[in-house]
Amino acid sequence: MSKPLKFRPMLYALAISLAGCAAGGSPQGAANLSATQCRDLTALRNHAPPSRERNLSELAALERAGYDPSKFYDPYYPDDLIAAQRQVDRWYQAECPQARPD
Repeated sequence: MSKPLKFRPMLYALAISLAGCAAGGSPQGAANLSATQCRDLTALRNHAPPSRERNLSELAALERAGYDPSKFYDPYYPDDLIAAQRQVDRWYQAECPQARPD
């Protein structure tokens, strides 16, 4: 009898995530940031006092970009956080009217 591969679920997850990256992550025209997230990110970037709502809004955007803060031990920290921040920055520039120059 052969032993089941214990890495098979991880390989499937990797294949699915790579397929999502190759496809662009989300359908064309679909917004990655909500209007509330745009407003909160703009406020934080303009040095407005942080609030629980603004912080949660930023965290939700980072999680959508792939960051998982729930891991007890993350060997890729802070690289994974930095990558998510860069992705949120790209979304912010593309989707938030406040970020566009007039």
